Amino acid sequence: MITTTARYDLGAAAARGIVAGFLAAHPGKGRFVTAVAGPDSELAAVGRSLERQIFEETFGNNADVMAAEYGPYESSSLFFVVLDRKRGVPAGVARMIESRGRGAKTVDDAPRHIGVDVETILAVHGMTGQKVWDCATLAVPPEYRGGRSSLLVSSMIYRTFLVMGRRAGVRHAVGMLDRGAFRNLGMVGMPLEAVAGSEPFAYLGSAENRAVYVEFGRIEPAVREQAVRMRRAARPGVAALTPSGLRRLLVRRVAAQVATRIGTGKDVDEHIIVAE
Repeated sequence: MITTTARYDLGAAAARGIVAGFLAAHPGKGRFVTAVAGPDSELAAVGRSLERQIFEETFGNNADVMAAEYGPYESSSLFFVVLDRKRGVPAGVARMIESRGRGAKTVDDAPRHIGVDVETILAVHGMTGQKVWDCATLAVPPEYRGGRSSLLVSSMIYRTFLVMGRRAGVRHAVGMLDRGAFRNLGMVGMPLEAVAGSEPFAYLGSAENRAVYVEFGRIEPAVREQAVRMRRAARPGVAALTPSGLRRLLVRRVAAQVATRIGTGKDVDEHIIVAE
């Protein structure tokens, strides 16, 4: 692997300028748009800086740590950068690292944490040369995690992963998920498997991290099925009369909405733009 020099400290003014230029070139309706950007794009620099900001605040991973960890994978990275048209700022970012198994950061890093070598990981999950996407990072600022916008920003990132992965012919997906991300993805029906049957472990500042695998073709139908289950489970009943029952009802309704967006692309697909 060749380490590519990339900046993780792009200033706010520079980021706003890049975002403004992209939005001016791609006018449209809707508050949010997802830009799909390659590693050499200016928008990738916006995405990296947002990665560093959120990862430093959450896990203590500063620019030096980010460069050391992700530098070897820059040339094979693809960024999904959600932009807020109203405020002119990035609202979320995810990084996909493309490989054929070896060369995915999750596959490279997992052995020293789970005690299973790369060859076994690849064999267990049938990764025998087809295209693999490593969902290496996902970062959303705090102001987009609460209320309606957080659901839409996260949904756009996950849906973009499905749309672009299908176009690219992805067969397998892997990733490192902290406790919250693992719980949230399970809630929307993502059919996750522990890599080689592994248990949670500490990783890059996350005390409870999981290495996960999923067969790409199973994701979309599984999420759609979960949307149906959550809609049924969210129907009002006697249990909703209690505070805990009402909370469960609301959580299921939210999960149904998110799973529907991710699984069908409703109100999302038209806001995905591949940056030139």
